[in-house]
Amino acid sequence: MQFKTLALAATLLAALAAPVAAQIKEHTFKVGIGLSDDHPQAQAVRHFAERLQAKSGGKMNAKLFASGTLGNDVSMTSALRGGTLEMTIPDSSTLMSLIKPFGVLNLPLTFNNEQEADAVLDGPFGQKLLAMLPEKGLVGLGFWENGFRHVTNSRRPITKADDLAGLKLRVIQSPLFLDTFNALGSNAMPMPFTELYTAMEQSAVDGQENPPATILASKFYEVQKHLVLSRHMYSAWVLLMSKKTWDSLSAEERKIVQEAAREATLFERKTIRAFSENALGELRKNGMQITELPAAEQTKLRTKLQPVLAKYGKEFGEETTSEMTAELAKARGGK
Repeated sequence: MQFKTLALAATLLAALAAPVAAQIKEHTFKVGIGLSDDHPQAQAVRHFAERLQAKSGGKMNAKLFASGTLGNDVSMTSALRGGTLEMTIPDSSTLMSLIKPFGVLNLPLTFNNEQEADAVLDGPFGQKLLAMLPEKGLVGLGFWENGFRHVTNSRRPITKADDLAGLKLRVIQSPLFLDTFNALGSNAMPMPFTELYTAMEQSAVDGQENPPATILASKFYEVQKHLVLSRHMYSAWVLLMSKKTWDSLSAEERKIVQEAAREATLFERKTIRAFSENALGELRKNGMQITELPAAEQTKLRTKLQPVLAKYGKEFGEETTSEMTAELAKARGGK
């Protein structure tokens, strides 16, 4: 009798599971990134693929295409919107041209640490930004960390805010980045990332600004002598899927993608933070001289950037900027 009861229970469970299994079809999502195959972002994509496979019984997978083989952030995001590529992970600044409020994440000297960024991006404010993506043909699955951006150059050590004056610095092709460095007295030069190493090697530019993981992985230490821990901006990536791809998935498949994305997000942040910590030591070993700006000099940076903060706070939406400021206050315990 007990055997029959167990057999019946097993049959019922199998019957219940069958419709769920039927909702999972074979999928391989192409994921294009601009960074190298050994970068923490690439490692996190592979982790995402592993979690997809595990949760779907091997039916769902993600295939990584690194080093810009499928294009840059702008062209790959466009490919997602057109439905010719399934996934990419651009810098949030790339989305500014589509959805202005995304720009607030890059406002200079906004976040003090990674924990504040996590609280804002994972909270209601970050989710509100992601909810704006579907009308542009994109689905946001989470925010990944790029990290705090620092300035490198080949000319001199930076020990005070005024030392940035006169340096030719490559920046992301964005008016906010241009205005930020021009306000600091630098000669900001917009340029695709793929052209940057050669430009520094040939002294077409004196330097650039990026997080430690990118500086190390891109071997910028070969053509740059000085690094200052300026922490002038926090940079986030957005894990994106094409809405056309998303719309083709069943409810169960979407759930699997979301769960795998969340696990990959936590993995990516942990991995890049460990990598970034080690990166500074590696950069020193490779001959870079690293300086830090004293608190008083950071204050000078903030003063110089007030016009930029005011201009772009308005441009990205005063309501959006206020919402983010309120979320930051909560993350800081209302202080």
